[in-house]
Order: sequence, then C-alpha cells, then structure tokens
Amino acid sequence: MAYLSENEARQAIVLAAHQLGESGMLFRGNHANLSARIDGDRFIMTRGGSIAHLTADDLAILDLSGRILSGQMDPTMQEIIQMHAGVYRTRSSVGAVIHTHAPHITAFAVAHEPIPLVYEPLLRFGVSEAVPVVPWAPRGSEKSVSGILDIVAHHPGLPALMMANHGALVFHETPQSAAQLLATLDEAAELVILARALGGAKPLHPDAIHEVRERMQAFGSRR
Repeated sequence: MAYLSENEARQAIVLAAHQLGESGMLFRGNHANLSARIDGDRFIMTRGGSIAHLTADDLAILDLSGRILSGQMDPTMQEIIQMHAGVYRTRSSVGAVIHTHAPHITAFAVAHEPIPLVYEPLLRFGVSEAVPVVPWAPRGSEKSVSGILDIVAHHPGLPALMMANHGALVFHETPQSAAQLLATLDEAAELVILARALGGAKPLHPDAIHEVRERMQAFGSRR
C-alpha cells in the first residue's frame, strides 16, 4: 500500500477536519482526533482536542509505538495515542484513523447497541457486518485499547466501531475516505432511528455484499 507523504498527510487531515465540521460530525465541542500513516513506521496526528481551526502545523509525528518524534501533543492527548497507534500496528491496510462523537453514532454507543448493516452505502466502504460497541473502559486505558484492537484484528469486515458511552472510531485508507465513512455511518445510524417509527429497519438482501462488490469492480468505483 502506498502511504501519503508527510506534506500530503498534513493537508489531507486539515481537509478531512473541515469536511467533518461541515457535515456535523464534530457535535458541539468540535472535538475529534485524526491521524494518517505516512510510512510503515510513522503516523501524523492532531495534537489537541478541538479541531475547529485546525491547520497543517497543528500536528505531531509519532512512531507506531506511540513515541512522539516531532511536534508537541496536548497533555490530554497522551491517552489517545495508543488508540491510533494500535490500529496501525494491527492492520497494515489502514492509512487513517478518526475518532469523534458524531451524534447519531454516539447515540448507539451510549445505548450499547450495534448499528445494523441495513444501509447499502456502507457496503462500499467494506463494512460487511453490524458495527459493534466495545465494552466501556476509561478512554485510552489498556482495557479500552485492547477491546478496540480485538475488533480490528479479528473482524476484517469492520472499518469502524463504537466505544460504549463515548463515541466512534473509524479507520480507512485515507483521511478523506475515513471522513466519508464516518459521515455515512452516522447517516446509517440516523436512518435506523427514523425507521423505528415505521416498524424498524429491514435487513439487506443476503447477496447484497457480493453483488455490490461485483458492481464496484465492473464500474471501477471504490464508493
């Protein structure tokens, strides 16, 4: 897999942050953390909690152990680092990680309820099963990170998960595709909530995953 250069990653993270804000994925506090892999051993990451006015200079470079190589991180971000570094260590195909408190996804997180795979656009991001909720543990704790990495390691059809009583974590090829996945997942969560007034969301056809993948290949489309 070809990773972004450092400069490309900086610009891509800033663009993704703006996309999140414009699509309502930051909720009221503009809180999020974004990162992008820049080679096999390093990644670049936002260094503070609010990304409302993020610039390309508001980022730090870390290795996959979580050690800061250049730049600075806000003290509260120290507990976030392993949540990102662990995903990169566990799944080599991941080029970007985003954590937010996107409103509709987080509603499922606080309800401890998986988001069912009923919305076809999710299939185009590689989602092939319900998006699960990792049991609660303090943010960034060994127990929390372990729960996240268990999903990342053993569920290749999941590029997203929820942390109980907390928020969303998505991981995809680039900051842009991760931001698009996050918005699509929040859309799915909202639609499931709305569908309950009409009798509940109905499952996709059993062959939907296979058929959508065939069409994506036929039309040269990744989304």
